[in-house]
Amino acid sequence: MLDDHNRAGCLRLRRFWISLFDRSSSKRSLVNIDQRNSSEESEDHDKQLSLDRPSTLVSSEPVRFESCCDFSASRSLPNAVDPPPKYPESPSTVRSMSTVMSVVESTMQELDDDLRTLSLQIHGQYTGKLRTRIKRLSPSSKDHPELMFEERYAHDTLCDFMESHGFSVTRHYLGLDTAWKAQFTHGKGGRTLGINSEMDALPVIGHACGHNLIAVSGVGVAIAVKSALQTYDVPGTVVLLGTPGEYDEDKVILPTTYPQTGEEGGAGKAVMLERGGYRDMDACLMCHPAAGPADSVSLGSCLAMQSLDAEFYGQSAHAGNAPWDGTNALDAAFLAYSSISVLRQQIRPDHRIHGVIQGCKSAVNVIPDYAGMRWLVRAPTKDQLSALVERVKACFEGAALATSCRLKLTEGIPYHDLRQNSVLATCFSHAVSNCFGMNICQRGFGASTDFGNVSYEVPSLHPSFAIPTVTNGGNHTPAFAESARSTEAHKATMAVSKGLAWTGFRIIADDEFFQQVRGAYVSERAEVGRSRRPNLSSETRQTEQ
Repeated sequence: MLDDHNRAGCLRLRRFWISLFDRSSSKRSLVNIDQRNSSEESEDHDKQLSLDRPSTLVSSEPVRFESCCDFSASRSLPNAVDPPPKYPESPSTVRSMSTVMSVVESTMQELDDDLRTLSLQIHGQYTGKLRTRIKRLSPSSKDHPELMFEERYAHDTLCDFMESHGFSVTRHYLGLDTAWKAQFTHGKGGRTLGINSEMDALPVIGHACGHNLIAVSGVGVAIAVKSALQTYDVPGTVVLLGTPGEYDEDKVILPTTYPQTGEEGGAGKAVMLERGGYRDMDACLMCHPAAGPADSVSLGSCLAMQSLDAEFYGQSAHAGNAPWDGTNALDAAFLAYSSISVLRQQIRPDHRIHGVIQGCKSAVNVIPDYAGMRWLVRAPTKDQLSALVERVKACFEGAALATSCRLKLTEGIPYHDLRQNSVLATCFSHAVSNCFGMNICQRGFGASTDFGNVSYEVPSLHPSFAIPTVTNGGNHTPAFAESARSTEAHKATMAVSKGLAWTGFRIIADDEFFQQVRGAYVSERAEVGRSRRPNLSSETRQTEQ
């Protein structure tokens, strides 16, 4: 089946029953939740039953990555489908968790208008009646989206909103001007659930990756879990992080004029991770919009990525009168570009290298004494990425040597590949498939996210969900920015957010379920270590032989 972009989409291939009755009891049974809600069964009967029906999952098998920023990557259809990972649960727990969804939904419904308004405020591009409405509600709102580490209006607006809903808010968190933390604790002890809200937009084309939707999703999930903790008197903590500067790949200022302190180049979550922002979390959740078939959600991985800024320094001279006195830095840049173009023939099909030569203001009759380049290198895992980066760096070094130029190479904060926790993925899929009729698949994406770094440190889930777009209107296009402020996009965001809230509450409330989440995290991390590919030196020796 093809979607509107003629790409293989998510298919409902087969239903699988998850074993529901293998366990005699849980360490923290939620029977008390079931007892408190026995009188509410009639109205929510159909929805509660839907959570006991099987979910739809497509097995994880090798995928074919599309272009570097294409979030709607295609995949080859499997010959066979294996059932998803199973986790046992008692009948009482299932019934109790079913009632939790009604609390989540009612909370999200109450918030819906406010979340829609927040999304439009952060989006910052609206006209006509929408503009009148937003300006009436928030006269200080900006008429343009905010770029990485400049999300000041979004920072203040979201902090105010979380404070108004009973969260303790830390502004300018961890020394970052536009980062923030909203925390709510109920009772004593319990686990800590982390959630992320992104806010930044792209230069020129605005919220063409839909981060306004990610922002309000995080807000909705946090408040819904807070409501469930209070309703069922479950001890635990909810932490919502406002994470600025996701776009490492969109930095356009050269390192010679741009301080290299880390966050200015993007990777806001990686910076916050290094500074301890995720230290106390037991798990972390977020989501991301994309193009794709209607009502579809993907739980695939993303590519690991490394940014490289290469600067060549030469010697200026009169190009007509004494060119032999000069050392042409632009020649070095073009030689490096050609070397990398040749290298592409020898790399794996799922690896990516792409870059630009940045502008120079020299006159045409002057030998250029400076040339700058911006490159992104990607691979399916961080270990494969490390090996590929070394091969790309050799191209820069060879060009500098051949032209007698001096090379300055600046490496940005690397983005790790995304590690989806299999138990969290199954739980979330179960909720959104059966409650909201969403189709679940596992597609690999050629894009990258700094949430991958988080997924290496704590059990994590980062579903990508489809919003309606026009043909050729996927992520990082002006058309997607238009789609990101549509009513249909908001509805899709809310459905996914409800599934995340349901999953997040279970992380806090169900001891045995969390042990399975943690066990999957440990085993998957060990599997990553065992599956490391040969290092560069061994690959090089094989090639030479």
